[in-house]
Amino acid sequence: MKQIIFRLKTGQLLREEIEKAAIENKIKAGVLLSAVGALSKLVLRMAGAKPDKQNVRTWDGEFEIVSATGTVSENGCHIHLSAADKNGNVFGGHLKKGCVVRVTAEIVIGILEDASFERVLDPETGFEELSIN
Repeated sequence: MKQIIFRLKTGQLLREEIEKAAIENKIKAGVLLSAVGALSKLVLRMAGAKPDKQNVRTWDGEFEIVSATGTVSENGCHIHLSAADKNGNVFGGHLKKGCVVRVTAEIVIGILEDASFERVLDPETGFEELSIN
């Protein structure tokens, strides 16, 4: 498995930079192996969301990324993230655009060379879901 590793700096947007890296590196199928760092803005879609009611929450403050996982490709990403505030309260959900890096974020993506991921609209869920080729 190949990998790409990069560091984000203060003010960069977490999801947007992961998506940009997938496009620039022409990743057909990848997995988010590690995301370590801090955020000043956290934007997550909560569990139970429906296409017409996304239930997105936003927090401003100081957060540490405590876990992240997901599928990554130039055709779309699906990432879940958990982050803790300064009191140790953890917030988790589907990573949305707009999460702002505070200080740093270190990202490691593993590239699966024998697969290709696409996101295809699933009429049952109403969301773009993973299609593996």
